[in-house]
Amino acid sequence: MRSIVLFLAAAVLEIGGAWLVWQGVRENRGLLWIGGGVIALGLYGFVATLQPDAHFGRILAAYGGVFVAGSLAWGVIADGYRPDRYDVIGAFLCLAGVSVIMYAPRS
Repeated sequence: MRSIVLFLAAAVLEIGGAWLVWQGVRENRGLLWIGGGVIALGLYGFVATLQPDAHFGRILAAYGGVFVAGSLAWGVIADGYRPDRYDVIGAFLCLAGVSVIMYAPRS
């Protein structure tokens, strides 16, 4: 459960940070938005280190799937994006990959 909460926190920080930078630059919202995004992106890097698994490659590979699904969800909530069925299928495939990478039984 801890790793799921950390993945969600990391997603909010990374996707939210990137969105803030995007808003600051592409939507001309200014340096405060960009600065907030940079801070959030830095915090994302810290949160990723709190995962209980000790393998950097495994954590970041699994997080990639969370990032894909989270990015689509962020677009729906923050920008009114409407994913098509292929977006949704792809997100579910990514989350299935997260499950295999992180939670498969290992000896």
